[in-house]
Parts: sequence; structure tokens; C-alpha cells
Amino acid sequence: RVFSSESCRFPAIFNFGASNSDTGGFAAAFIQPKPPYGDTFFGMPSGRVCDGRLIVDFTAESLELPFLSSYLNSLAINFSHGANFATVSSTIRLPTADVIPQGQASPFYLSLQCSQFAQFKNRSQIIRRQGGIYASLMPREETFAKALYTFDIGQNDLTQSLFLNMTIVQIIATIPDIVNHFSNNIKNLYSLGARLFWVYNTRPIGCFPQILTSFPSAKKDSVGCAKPYNRLAQRFNAELKNALARLRIEFPLATIVYVDLYSALYSLYTHPTKNGFERPLVACCGYGGKYNYGRDAACGETINVNGKNIMVGSCKDPSVRVSWDGVHFTEAANKFAFDLVSSGNFSNPPIPLKLACHPR
Repeated sequence: RVFSSESCRFPAIFNFGASNSDTGGFAAAFIQPKPPYGDTFFGMPSGRVCDGRLIVDFTAESLELPFLSSYLNSLAINFSHGANFATVSSTIRLPTADVIPQGQASPFYLSLQCSQFAQFKNRSQIIRRQGGIYASLMPREETFAKALYTFDIGQNDLTQSLFLNMTIVQIIATIPDIVNHFSNNIKNLYSLGARLFWVYNTRPIGCFPQILTSFPSAKKDSVGCAKPYNRLAQRFNAELKNALARLRIEFPLATIVYVDLYSALYSLYTHPTKNGFERPLVACCGYGGKYNYGRDAACGETINVNGKNIMVGSCKDPSVRVSWDGVHFTEAANKFAFDLVSSGNFSNPPIPLKLACHPR
């Protein structure tokens, strides 16, 4: 059966994730990224660790919805079309690394984000029933069952473990538990009325300038990415895909889509010129070494070079670059990946985003 796009409209998006889909949660709770973050689209830092828009932003635009406001942001917020619970450095499991501000991990791991959603759902309806000036800023009750629930999380469970000096073999042993935690959160959201799940797998971390710089002796593939770390991501993705297949059997009334973002983005490394990109392994905003990335020279920060203070700024043209700051993708790469995965050619089952609201 074929459905027209007019018959399939999402009234809202509820997003759960980490830095790749954070539209201001970390900035509201802790600290705003500095320029040149945001320069490409917003003209200023927007709470996103990118030069412009993220995949979640292109998702909202495609569905003719406003950009998602972060649940943690308390200033001039409209939640009538959804909310974003993602924060930079979030993990699926309770983080084992030290959390902000002393460490690098976010306290807002996936179970806590889902708890925030449960509270949001309950309190938003209390506000609507009370009426007044805030009622229209909250979702309608029926919105929750019809909304799109998107997930972009798991990368930090892998990379934070790497920087805690765990071996790849040790991290692989933790993947079943990580995925089990993810599945339990899907089940909890289902019990709260969620029915339409759009789940991104993790990215090719072996191609990140951060990983290539931090683990220079790793064996490279034909395009220069670190093979062991991409294999780690692939192992996580395989287990995630299998878990979602089991959830489809358990919840036949739900639409649960596994989205292969890994393959879509990896094509930027295998065929960069064909797709309008250049130097895919080199960070746009960074300083130092073969990959223009240094852990002590973060994008937007000031560093001392030969006795002179300089700001770590952007490359000349982010629109032809894949990596923004060595860890995150540019707006151009995000748009490229979104266009591919939203077509349905990189999803399982193969459902275009605009038609995902219909059960399998």
C-alpha cells in the first residue's frame, strides 16, 4: 500500500541523544559553545556543537515543524511541537567517566532523559488543563501518540570507554548490556504512549580526527580511517539492529525503524569529491597535526603558539568539509546524511521518514 505525504504528518518530535542532536541542553545546563560554532546558519552559537544545523534540525524542517527546543532551556520556549532531551556527552548507560564540570561526561544519560520525558508529559497536560498564557505552549494530549520519537545516542558509550583506556575487546563485551539498556528505555517510552521510533545507529568513529590523532598506530582502511574503531562501531550497530528487530516482534503496534547513518556518512569518506566534499579526515575547526585536531586546542578556544595567543577558528569553507571540530560533523555533512537516510534507502524496514507514521 502506498500513502501520500499529506496523509502522514507528525505533530511533534521528541528527541533523545547526545551532542550530535543536542539543540541547547548542554548549553542551558552548563556552558554555551563559543564562536565559530553556529556561524554557518545561525550567525552565532546556538547550543549546537556544529557550524550550523544538525540532523534533528533537518528532520524538523522536512516535517514542516519548528526547530526543537531543549527541555533544559527555560527561556522563551515553545514545546507545542515537541522537545529535545539530548545533551552533549550523554551515554545510554549511567556514565562511568567523571561528569561535568570536573569531567567530560554528561549526567543526563538516556534513562534520565526518558524520566524527564515522563515528567514533561505529565506536567505539560496539567498546564494545558489549567489554561492561561502557557497552555498553548504545551503539546496536546493526543500529540504524544502521533509524535515521532528519534534517538541518536550510543557513540559516547564507546568513545568514553576508549579514553578510559579500555581495550576494544573489553568494550565489545559491554555492548550487549548497553543495547539492553537502550531496549528497556524504548519499552518504557512505549508504556508512556510512544509508538513511532526512528533510531540512528552510531557513526564511523574510526574516521574521526579525534580518534585518528589519539590512536595513530591503528591499522587504516583504504580511505585512511582506523579499522579497529570502525569495527567497534559496526559491532554496536549490529547488536542494536538485532535488538530493534526483537522489539518489533514484542510491540507489533509500533513502528520501529533502524536508520543506518553509519553507511550514509561513510560514503563521504569513500567518495568525497563525488559528493562535493574535500579532505574528509581533516577537521575544519581545529589546530595541530595531520588531522588539524589537538585535544588541547579545541574549536573556539584560545591557545598559545610560540608565545602568541591565537583563537582556534574555522576553515575557509565549512560547506565542503565533513568534520567540523574533529568529533562532530559539519552542517553540510549532516544535510547530506539526512537526505540519504530520510529517503528510506538506509533504514530497516525501508520506510521514508515522511511515511514512517504508518505501521509496518
